[in-house]
Amino acid sequence: MLEIAHISKDFGGLKALKEITFHVKEKQIYGLIGPNGAGKTTLFNLITGFLPATHGSIQFLGNELTGLKAHKIAKLGIARTFQNIRLFGTMTVKENILVAQNIRARSGVTSLVQFFSSKERELQEKADDLLKRMGLWEKRKEQSLSLAYGEQRRLEIARALALEPRLLLLDEPAAGMNEAETEDLLGRISEIRNTGKAVFLIEHDMNVVMGICDYISVLNFGELIAEGTPDEIQASEAVIEAYLGREEE
Repeated sequence: MLEIAHISKDFGGLKALKEITFHVKEKQIYGLIGPNGAGKTTLFNLITGFLPATHGSIQFLGNELTGLKAHKIAKLGIARTFQNIRLFGTMTVKENILVAQNIRARSGVTSLVQFFSSKERELQEKADDLLKRMGLWEKRKEQSLSLAYGEQRRLEIARALALEPRLLLLDEPAAGMNEAETEDLLGRISEIRNTGKAVFLIEHDMNVVMGICDYISVLNFGELIAEGTPDEIQASEAVIEAYLGREEE
């Protein structure tokens, strides 16, 4: 589905990513982990067109992504969330979903007038379904920034799903959540995969990563140091050293 081949990214003299190669399969929950500064979010930015690659290839369903603008990549079927929540704060919860649907539906520069077209009912119903699936139906008329932190995270995911992606990228979705919110999120991510989508996530909470991911890649200082199943990653000496450091002899 997503093929990353020999991807590198330089910022001046700093090599943020060095010859990264791996692939994400259909209907897979794939984890990307590593210490702070390892290059994880940089890789997400390359995949989604927010940054250009220095070298290498990124293909999605046979389409080359390197060199494409972010909105064209989104239309191919990739949506994402961000480390820092980016909601439309002055809009209601439901309006955040409707705006995302409008972006997905339009083929040129249009206005929100199209919501009053023959497709309005369909868009409204799809928005309602997303809000129910993400546990936000009761909050649909509230201003988005009035939501609790965990609810804002879920709204951002719902808004990304409104783009009808085949692949959903989640950048630290459990960050700042308490134990109950995290457990709820795990169930909802599993449900997203059950609808036929693939999920590619960055996460620092190892309970989340090991509890939900089918396969994991590990970055450290811009290099891919390990990949495998959760059990293989937990047993990897390279991963343990990256997180805990090498013991002095």
